[in-house]
Amino acid sequence: MPPREVVEEAERVLRLCSACMYCDGVCAVFPAIAGKATVPLADVAHIANLCHGCRGCWYACQYAPPHPFAVNVPQTLAAARRLSYADFSRPRWLAAGFGRRAWAVAAVAGGVTLLALLLVLLTVPSGILFGVHRGDGAFYRVVPWGAMTTAAGLSFLWAVGSIAASTLAFWRSIAPAVPGKIVRRALGPALVDIVTLNNLGGGGHGCNDAGERLSQERRIAHHAMVAGFALTVLSTLSAALWHHVAGVRAPYGFWSLPVLSGTAGGVLMLAGIAGLLALEVRADPAPAEPGETRLNRVFLTLLGLVAASGLAVLALRETMLMGLALTLHLGLVTGFFLVLPASKMLHAPFRAAALLRAAIDRIASPPRRSGGE
Repeated sequence: MPPREVVEEAERVLRLCSACMYCDGVCAVFPAIAGKATVPLADVAHIANLCHGCRGCWYACQYAPPHPFAVNVPQTLAAARRLSYADFSRPRWLAAGFGRRAWAVAAVAGGVTLLALLLVLLTVPSGILFGVHRGDGAFYRVVPWGAMTTAAGLSFLWAVGSIAASTLAFWRSIAPAVPGKIVRRALGPALVDIVTLNNLGGGGHGCNDAGERLSQERRIAHHAMVAGFALTVLSTLSAALWHHVAGVRAPYGFWSLPVLSGTAGGVLMLAGIAGLLALEVRADPAPAEPGETRLNRVFLTLLGLVAASGLAVLALRETMLMGLALTLHLGLVTGFFLVLPASKMLHAPFRAAALLRAAIDRIASPPRRSGGE
């Protein structure tokens, strides 16, 4: 659907919802549109990212297809959400990753991985590449520390810079004109909503993750994935301290903080990713938006490969396959960071910004509930 039609359909659906408000209380979207006869373009982007895709409104809506109004809130807002990623992506040429070329993101990451493998095969003698290395600095006998940190570090800085610029552009578009003290008061409630995934609770009873049955499956899987990711970050930071402060080079013992947190993080990530991918397969396709489904599956698959390759390095680090496993992991990490700004990763900071805006609105203009409350 062309961008103009996406926005027009979102405006139509949101106008109907603001008049009906039967789903008031299901999630944060409906209080945000209460009483609005029209929805400005900036508010479409805000509301689309406020939607967590819990699908409760789809199964509750009396105007859903085959009704002539054909209201499909989850699908409509998913399309508008994907459009917002493209509109606010920085640099702007990254917008192509959020269209039909979503699989090109995976191709780029795969190409970088293959390039890393090729470079190592061409430059590292087979005796070293397939040798068994143990003890201090064993990894760096295959891939020099400088090459390892330069590739991962530069790609990481690119990802952080681009995502930060995209999020800032999005926030400037949706930020309300309110005093700074209201923004500061809203930070706490917004942080609670962000961390707890409150809007994946479907108003407290769970979401329609895979049909009309209510469940907390997606919320639990998402928490597992994020917790695992946080543990891998802890692993990386503690390894940096071990290396630069304690002067001890990798690989580290299994009971060390870098290895324990990295192992637990990798396992949790894979469990969460498997749960989310399973829900993608089982979910009712009617309220889904194909473009967002592609983004979800590509992102989860790439993140799963990064986690699995990291665990493979741990499992094979004292065997002749360590060199190939390490190269594969570094290639995947570098490729993943390079494509991150054109991936579904943008949903995290964009949704955080939308939740902050919603918290500000609740404080500045407390929502009126149905019945005049």
